[in-house]
Amino acid sequence: MDRLPTKVRILAPADTARWDVFVHACPQATFFHLSAWKDIIEGVFRHRCFFLYAERAGEIAAVLPLAEVKSRLFGHALSSLPFCVYGGIAAGAEAGPEVVAALEAEAEALARRLGVQHLEYRNLQPRHADWPRQSLYVTFRKGILPEVEANMLAIPRKQRAMVRKGINNGLVGQLDDGVDRFFALYADNVRRHGTPALPKRFFAALRAHFGEACEVLTVTDPAGRPLSSVLSFYFRDEVLPYYAGDDAAARALAANDFKYWELMRRACERGCRVFDYGRSKLGTGPYAFKKNWGFEPQPLSYEYRLYKRDSVPQNNPANPKYRAFIALWKRLPLGVANALGPHIVRNLG
Repeated sequence: MDRLPTKVRILAPADTARWDVFVHACPQATFFHLSAWKDIIEGVFRHRCFFLYAERAGEIAAVLPLAEVKSRLFGHALSSLPFCVYGGIAAGAEAGPEVVAALEAEAEALARRLGVQHLEYRNLQPRHADWPRQSLYVTFRKGILPEVEANMLAIPRKQRAMVRKGINNGLVGQLDDGVDRFFALYADNVRRHGTPALPKRFFAALRAHFGEACEVLTVTDPAGRPLSSVLSFYFRDEVLPYYAGDDAAARALAANDFKYWELMRRACERGCRVFDYGRSKLGTGPYAFKKNWGFEPQPLSYEYRLYKRDSVPQNNPANPKYRAFIALWKRLPLGVANALGPHIVRNLG
């Protein structure tokens, strides 16, 4: 097998089905390696995508989804993958180091042809010890126990009390057909925190492309008032709550705690085995919230190949130079923020 030639190709529409078959079967692959991200990123954000795959004897051996992001404000990058927390190369069990090397060589050649400032891999595990690395982010992943009550008892006592508070408040979890209630809560929430909202059509595209693998769960009070909502992905035996939002009244009613418990309960009954709480920045409120649920942080290895810059980019709200912008954004009317936000956030990724 090692003597077979490796060919690197760019994904064509006719090959999306076999690309996704490979991704679902590859242990290194994640939900964010699926081919639908190409249509979503190009269609919603107008970023050119180059989904590379290495082929041996007519079979896909490894994949590398890439997108080019051009921004006057944040620079010019080739990334795997914007708007996704995991990325980089996913190689099959029989793919040797020469397969990975061929994909990386093509990615670097592409980066140089495009003239980008840097190439970024959003790896779960380190690959290049000598590359500059972003150490700001961690992820939180934990097994889901087979029995619903066992998962409740596994939540640390104080956080479990908050979940029970939400239950005692009569909160109700409902699956939504669309994204209207989710988006209203999400957009208001991110504005309160001083960051632009992604466009509503992005969330509609996620639902349209991923179907049953993309789900919206909304929590209401007994009167039916929406309090908190989460858009989640399902991949193999994992559930990934990915985007969330809440009303200002949600905290007092423990709606956020109830929301994630309701998602975990439903995922357990669905047969899922892993709850992926997702990426958070070190030292933030979401980081502390997830730790309080008994999840341990796992460092993410975001690696960079620098071409026309001297340091790793810091295009995130933790960058001190964005503090004035964040303070201003919090004061914008919601309608104005929602109108302006998509033009800004498309370049953040």
